[in-house]
Amino acid sequence: MRTTELASSEGGAASDNKSKGSGKWREYAALSSVPLVLVLGNSMLVPILPDMETKLNISSFQASLVITLFSVSAGIIIPAAGFLSDRYSRKAVMLPSLALYGLAGIGAGIAALMHSYGFLIAARALQGIGAAGTAPIAMALVGDKYKDGDESEALGLIEASNGAGKVISPILGSLLALIIWYAPLFAFPVFCAASFLAVKVMIKEPASDKESSTLKQYISDTVKVFREKGRWLTSAFVAGSLGLFILFGVLFRLSDLLEKPPYSIDGVAKGGVLAIPLLGLVATAYLTGRAIKNNGTLMRWLMLIGLALMCAALGACAFLHNNIYALIGFATLSSIGTGLLLPCLNTLITGSVDKSHRGMVTSLYSSLRFLGVAFGPPIFSWMADRSDTLLFGVVSGLSLAGLFLILAFVKPPQKVGG
Repeated sequence: MRTTELASSEGGAASDNKSKGSGKWREYAALSSVPLVLVLGNSMLVPILPDMETKLNISSFQASLVITLFSVSAGIIIPAAGFLSDRYSRKAVMLPSLALYGLAGIGAGIAALMHSYGFLIAARALQGIGAAGTAPIAMALVGDKYKDGDESEALGLIEASNGAGKVISPILGSLLALIIWYAPLFAFPVFCAASFLAVKVMIKEPASDKESSTLKQYISDTVKVFREKGRWLTSAFVAGSLGLFILFGVLFRLSDLLEKPPYSIDGVAKGGVLAIPLLGLVATAYLTGRAIKNNGTLMRWLMLIGLALMCAALGACAFLHNNIYALIGFATLSSIGTGLLLPCLNTLITGSVDKSHRGMVTSLYSSLRFLGVAFGPPIFSWMADRSDTLLFGVVSGLSLAGLFLILAFVKPPQKVGG
């Protein structure tokens, strides 16, 4: 009888653990859907920009504003979204933001259908405002919910989801455009609605354990955080922004080279080639998130190795950029270095402050990441007009500068978070 009871008890415990495990992965999936739709809402439109110019009779500069205005409006609003999420709750910001993101997407589709460029630009600005309260707040929510290694695992998945979105978005945008050129604009709200439902149903937000402070006290406490931790936080922010600046600048340059003779690769085929370095990022970010747990010593080593790998790979590109196969290979190695760097930074930053100020800190970090992505392509284009050797030499040097920043200022404790 006693043996039977013991076996039953052990079976029940195993069942509970399995249930908790599956519940955790459902939460991870819901959280990972948020950065995915953030990427789809912008990158999926890149393949249809030439058609947009023709159909709406606009210049290439006007078409580029469809992407740029989205990023600028998001970057401006992100800190406000972080403050509101600290003041109220994460889901109270994320759900309305996802709803606005999707509804404004429908507005953008209608604008394209009506051939109204002004309406389209206004809808894209609204989408940027909605985007501000999505992925940055999801990072803060991860810091609220998970500890003891689960946090880094979830953040690694979020970074991998971000990268995966960049892999599939140009391919998906090209395929949808085969139906009609503005199909990606109408398809996006469907993905947004799915993410909204997943977050609403699958994510249970931890209860607040601290009374709301006044705005003056909140600002004072935030200033105190940066006074105490500003040197390493700023260094981490800059390193993360540099990582994305380099990643998307390199992808932009590679995309440009693929379109030109003798390669002349465009559309879905070009998206497939660009997916190679991005897949390196996705796989590495996921594995890094699973490996680091809350081990601060390991995080520091992986960040340094990642930046060293980026520096070496981009330095090789400075001499071998005329060989497209070598360029793709070294761009992939650089992306792997970025995949080692970003999950460690994400975990350190989200675990650096208490829950009541985490939204603001992660939002400021995300604003710099947005700026890195936004300014990468135009600056890389300007340098490429002068010399590809100059371009890759400069970004190799920037990777080295990031390595010295981490080495000098980012020295995490043995156990991160808590």
